Amino acid sequence: MTWNWTDSIAGFGRNLSAAVAYPFESWRGTIGFVAVAFATYIVLVLSAMPEFALQMLGDGLHWFDYVLVSLTESIYLADGPAGLVILVLYALLTGVAVVNAVAQLRIVGFSSLTDLSAVLPGLLASGCASCGAGLLAFLGFAGGLTLLPFDGALLRIGGLALLLFFLGRAGHPERCAVSSDASK
Repeated sequence: MTWNWTDSIAGFGRNLSAAVAYPFESWRGTIGFVAVAFATYIVLVLSAMPEFALQMLGDGLHWFDYVLVSLTESIYLADGPAGLVILVLYALLTGVAVVNAVAQLRIVGFSSLTDLSAVLPGLLASGCASCGAGLLAFLGFAGGLTLLPFDGALLRIGGLALLLFFLGRAGHPERCAVSSDASK
């Protein structure tokens, strides 16, 4: 049997669609998705200017809405609509990936950790909203990121591509994404 690009791409698309739809199949999954996506958005926005966020929130949590709105506006003014869209996509895809990963761990157990390791590079490269350094800066790679073109935007897009690849490869957590030749 020969390998067919069209079938592979169509299968990847079906798996990606099933993975993205999975959190919305139950109330628990939807609530988990919303909570993780919202928390991810908040962390990414607050990491845009951590000193400002810490100073304002250190004075009291009543500044939280002001900090969130002003940093979102700052991201929009600095990176434009594309930067804000990338940030929101990160939050949404992270919510989907975490809900699917938890479901896969619950169903398969810790033997699926090798499959889940594909999401780690995408989360590491996700980056803060302003510079794209993210967790890689904490690992000592911030200097190397300054050499990247487009202020690290390609790194953020690469991280999104890794998250999409993970979701498309894993598919629906309750169904096997690998089909055998006998089932065709």
